[in-house]
Amino acid sequence: MFKRIGAMTVVFLWSGTVFAAHPLITDDTGTQGKGKFQLEVNGEYAHEDEDGVTEDATEIATMLSFGIGDNVDVVLGIPCQYIRAKDPGTATREKGVSDTSLELKWRFYEKDGLSFALKPGLTLPTGDDAKGLGAGKATYGLFFITTKEIEPWAFHLNLGYGRNENKVDEREDIWHASLASERELVKDLKAVANIGIETNPDRTSSAHPAFILGGLIYSLSEGLYVDFGFKGGLNKPETDYAVLAGTTLRF
Repeated sequence: MFKRIGAMTVVFLWSGTVFAAHPLITDDTGTQGKGKFQLEVNGEYAHEDEDGVTEDATEIATMLSFGIGDNVDVVLGIPCQYIRAKDPGTATREKGVSDTSLELKWRFYEKDGLSFALKPGLTLPTGDDAKGLGAGKATYGLFFITTKEIEPWAFHLNLGYGRNENKVDEREDIWHASLASERELVKDLKAVANIGIETNPDRTSSAHPAFILGGLIYSLSEGLYVDFGFKGGLNKPETDYAVLAGTTLRF
């Protein structure tokens, strides 16, 4: 069962590493601007029921972004998890800090509503891998990000690779592809949608998890946002469903 918990944790870590505009998983090329900060506190509840094993995982992630240049951000992420798994014979509960992440986003091109960015990052093994709360080793990855703005729409494409170093015999090479869109419905209210797929960390499976997501982002005031989203699995390897909510403060 710990292996199953560990696999669910890796999905949390890999998806969260991109640090998109919550509740999106696909990131955009936007940066904070030199000397500016962004603080995010996001929550996610995910449920999986497969082969008689039920898993429920709750994550609270705190992310701090800082603009070291007009087009360059540094992003620090600290997630905490509470995981419950149950099968007909046993039940486990684990909670604690998971693996800490550090990323750099560099927007290197921007013209006529089209922009490109690179986002390298790594995770540090601060979570207890024996409890399924981390990979047990440092991991690293790189994302290529594209944003195209066509008012009132914006579209984002992510292509990424992650080196999933781990102690639970999972695949080490993880590839990710996802597409997202945003549209302002009325003043201060934006609808978002997301679809994507990535390599299954389970070596025994050739089916790769795919998801679809929809949500809303509302601006309470200048620099303060709240969001809500629902993510569903498009195939069996993906988590059945997840509910997401968060708040963002820019200053």
